[in-house]
Amino acid sequence: MTQAAEHPGRNSTSPGIGTPLNRIEGVAKVTGQARYAAEHPAEGLLYGVAVCAGIARGRIRYLDTAGALNTPGVVQVLTHENRPHVPWYEAAADDDDAAGNAKPPVPLLLDGAIMYSGQPIALVVAETFEAARRGAMQVEAAYDTLPHNTLLGSALAQRFTPAAKAQGNIVRGDAQAALDDAAARIDSRYELAMEHHNPMEMHATTVQWHGDGRLTVHDKNQGSQNAQRQLAQAFGLEPDSIMVANHHVGGAFGSGLRPGYQAYLAMLAALMLKRSVRVVMTRQQMFTHVHRPAATQEMRLACDTRGKLQAMEVIATTSTARIETYTENLVKWGAIAYPCDNLRLDYAVAPIDTPTPGNMRAPGAATGVNLLEMALDELAYANGMDPLALRLVNCSDVDGISGLPFTSKALKKTYETGAERFGWHRRSHEPRSMRNGMELSGWGMATGIWEALVLHASATATLDAQGILTVRSAASDIGTGTYTIMAQIAAGALGLPLERVRVEIGESPLPDSPFAGGSAMAASVGAAVHRACKGVARQLSELAGGPVGSNDMAKLAARAPGGHIEASATVDPPQEDGKARNTHSAVFAEVCVDERLGVIRVPRLLACVAAGRIINPKTARSQVLGGLVMGMGMALQEEALFDHRLGRIMNHNLAEYHVPCHADVHDMEVIFVDEPDGLASPLGVKGVGEIGIVGAAAAIANAVHHATGKRIRTLPITLDKLL
Repeated sequence: MTQAAEHPGRNSTSPGIGTPLNRIEGVAKVTGQARYAAEHPAEGLLYGVAVCAGIARGRIRYLDTAGALNTPGVVQVLTHENRPHVPWYEAAADDDDAAGNAKPPVPLLLDGAIMYSGQPIALVVAETFEAARRGAMQVEAAYDTLPHNTLLGSALAQRFTPAAKAQGNIVRGDAQAALDDAAARIDSRYELAMEHHNPMEMHATTVQWHGDGRLTVHDKNQGSQNAQRQLAQAFGLEPDSIMVANHHVGGAFGSGLRPGYQAYLAMLAALMLKRSVRVVMTRQQMFTHVHRPAATQEMRLACDTRGKLQAMEVIATTSTARIETYTENLVKWGAIAYPCDNLRLDYAVAPIDTPTPGNMRAPGAATGVNLLEMALDELAYANGMDPLALRLVNCSDVDGISGLPFTSKALKKTYETGAERFGWHRRSHEPRSMRNGMELSGWGMATGIWEALVLHASATATLDAQGILTVRSAASDIGTGTYTIMAQIAAGALGLPLERVRVEIGESPLPDSPFAGGSAMAASVGAAVHRACKGVARQLSELAGGPVGSNDMAKLAARAPGGHIEASATVDPPQEDGKARNTHSAVFAEVCVDERLGVIRVPRLLACVAAGRIINPKTARSQVLGGLVMGMGMALQEEALFDHRLGRIMNHNLAEYHVPCHADVHDMEVIFVDEPDGLASPLGVKGVGEIGIVGAAAAIANAVHHATGKRIRTLPITLDKLL
């Protein structure tokens, strides 16, 4: 997909890094020109609708598809009894982080076994979507049920530490002795409910059958090349025979790192029927896809009279599926941020009968840091300290686990800048001591930390005889602004106006790119684009025999062999250099609580972020704002509500699974502090996609305690917990 800046306006001169620019694909999106996975046409297109299991665990006794097959327009019903045989069904599940993003999921329609409520048991394929939906309603199934459990608390006795995460469990010093001798200590359990991604665009796949052994797969995912590899592996195809495209992605938040089950069902049907097929999840089926696992953290913290941490024990458990094991880096974050001599970190998982969890914005940190930051607030009060003062006492320039110095860490500056802007000095310490009219008022804060990743990435830059620069990479734009920052970096590298830059991304044959996750896209692909463009600049200088102005570039490119100038570049993760690389933030929140009704408002949220070099302050601010809003949902609204008797999520829609809406969001401010860092990545970029959510829920929860005097340790904090 080629995207250009069609309306240059303020972008008509070379913008360079650091300029706040509008998204170059924005007009295409708001006018409906941007096509998403379920909008690509195909000749003879068939439509598939998945039929899902109505029990949580057991086996299909019989499956009656006659009614569906007799429905006008229905072409076929795929089940475990008639589906094609492909290598996917030979894959053995293992317990070594089986839900990793680099391998296909456990096969669907494998046999009659049911492992979770909502598991697809059939795919009805028809000439129209309406016919497929009618046919799906005619499929009848009967089951032999087995005992099931969908409650994390009931599975804690079965918790185990996967081999892949065992090395992350650390014991250092003597935590018990330090706890016994400390000036202040807490011993509490904090919990987080299961959450679901719910991006605006539901997971969808359109498989275009070309009849010559080639397939084009338009799929909602966060990495076209990753999806291509997994689909080729699952179906025993040569990777080059599948072109995966994800030109536009309507939000993902981690749900598209591993292709959804609709992609595999669409591929199965296309291969069986030798036709183009489209499968789209319903909103209800999105709740049978990946999710953030439920979590519990037992924490014992202790400090001296100054607030310096003397002991930190974090014993965490997250839910995983019985069918596969999913793990997160949950317990390390606090120890990295706050060095402590006496440490015990213990992470394990407990199996329940649900779909496999998966990465959800800031996986591990969004859970582990937010729950720990709530406990630190509790410790500050136990020690009679201001919560910000306790964090300042424990702020360090080295990674508390590895002992390595950070490439940069402007966390103290975020504390100071954020506190000053928020007016933290006006906060009274005692809970229930501040009011806003008839409401109780509370102010809370928390720290955020995330990784500053650089992953393998490549890009190509081509300057043609018309003076148009085209940059290419298989990068994904999941709403984060990748199109725009690639254009911006390219324009700045060559001194070109933005309207002379074209960006091609979102196709698997393009130069290598990591998936869009971990806040690594700008630092990785951005650096490759910059290097490729500098390669073009060198060739121009050689042709000209000296410096080149933008007006001369087209003439020089026309003189080059082939009538254009092209350069490619690759960036790889940094070599071990004895440095730690992280992004940091300070989050401040104000809440107002109606004590009679238990209703909580969040009139103010402020995030002060240290994220290295900011390429585009406008899109970066949008990313942090989005993270803050998701943090608000984590703190106050989002949870999957099960009927545990049925093992089924009951609020599987956007009417009852509550996420923050416009009426919930009031004044939010994002401040980026100056943090030069030439070591974090080739461009000094750290990435901002995840840092906004880390610490946000804790800041709100801590503000609720300050307002009410009630320490709610289970997120979300709903009115029933306050009343």
